[in-house]
Amino acid sequence: MKKDRIEEIAELLDKRGKLTLSQLDTYFPDVSQMTLRRDLLELEKAGRIIRVRGGAMSVKEVQKVSNEPYAKKTAMHTDEKIRIAQKAASLIEENCSLFIDGGTTAMCLAKELPDIPMHIFTNGLAVAIELAQKKNLNVTMLGGQVMKENLSTASPVATSYFENTNFELAIISASAFTPENGFSCGSMVEADLLKMARQKAKSLYMMLDSSKIGKIMPHTFARLEDIDVLITDDEFPADLKEQFQLKDIVVM
Repeated sequence: MKKDRIEEIAELLDKRGKLTLSQLDTYFPDVSQMTLRRDLLELEKAGRIIRVRGGAMSVKEVQKVSNEPYAKKTAMHTDEKIRIAQKAASLIEENCSLFIDGGTTAMCLAKELPDIPMHIFTNGLAVAIELAQKKNLNVTMLGGQVMKENLSTASPVATSYFENTNFELAIISASAFTPENGFSCGSMVEADLLKMARQKAKSLYMMLDSSKIGKIMPHTFARLEDIDVLITDDEFPADLKEQFQLKDIVVM
């Protein structure tokens, strides 16, 4: 039965840590890959696994690296994040050089990016692992202190990474947003890194699902006038959209 199969998949992932779809095929030879994908989606929505390219990881496997709820964050507002990531991915051209942060929406973007030649800089550990599975991407991981709450890195000396680094585009996701306080996150060192990425890029695209609106985190890294494009979901308030458009920001 479906419920038993899904539970068995969850138990296998808890035991093995990570499985590809091909490996799941061997465990469930009478089940189609389409059905297995739906099972994985259901487990991800329940916050028990994280889907990665070609398969899935157990939440427990991620928590070996991080005792913080990164995996649970990944499973929150998944549909909105995927749609936002798909739109962002559609805007990226071949041979582009870009910076992607380490947030959970950025993880969705890493999955959605086409496997075409481009150079990507990121401070996201999980993002870098996902990107590294694509053959045509050149990926540079920025070093520094590992922030366990979001599996990313940042460092006061990160300036040295940016001095001789060039990228056309920064695509960043925010943990919180209000018009008064701008786009904010929970770590000062991370906010400083995102400010540097913002200043280095020719263009800044912000990914923001509507669940982040009205929330305030301790450290602001960008304000409305700093961004060129806002990529959001269908629940984004119309009056707030107008505020962005009045500043000549493209809202998608």
